[in-house]
Amino acid sequence: MASKRLGRTQDPTILVLTSLSGGPKHGYAVIKDIESMCGVSFGPGTLYGVLTRLEQEGMVEPLPTEGTRRPYRITATGASVLRERLGVTLAVADVAFRRLGQLGAS
Repeated sequence: MASKRLGRTQDPTILVLTSLSGGPKHGYAVIKDIESMCGVSFGPGTLYGVLTRLEQEGMVEPLPTEGTRRPYRITATGASVLRERLGVTLAVADVAFRRLGQLGAS
C-alpha cells in the first residue's frame, strides 16, 4: 500500500481538532474517532500531549469530568485555526490533483 511507504503524514493537531469539531469527546473517544476517520492510531501519550498543547494555546478546553473521563471541546479559536489549516490543505490538494491529472494527459 502506497500510504504505508509515506509513513505518518497526518498532523495529529488537525486530526484532534477535526475529531472535536464533531462535538465534545473524552480521550478514548477521540482516539477511536480518529481511527475510524483515517485509520491512524494514537497512543494516549500522543493524544494527551496534543490536547495539553491545544489547551495551552486556547484551541480546546476541558469540560467537567464525567466519572473518570474528562471530555474536551474545540473553542472558537480552535475552530478558526482548523478552518484556516483545512483551507490551505484543500488548496494544496487541488493543485496536486490538477497536476496529477496533467501527468496522465501527457
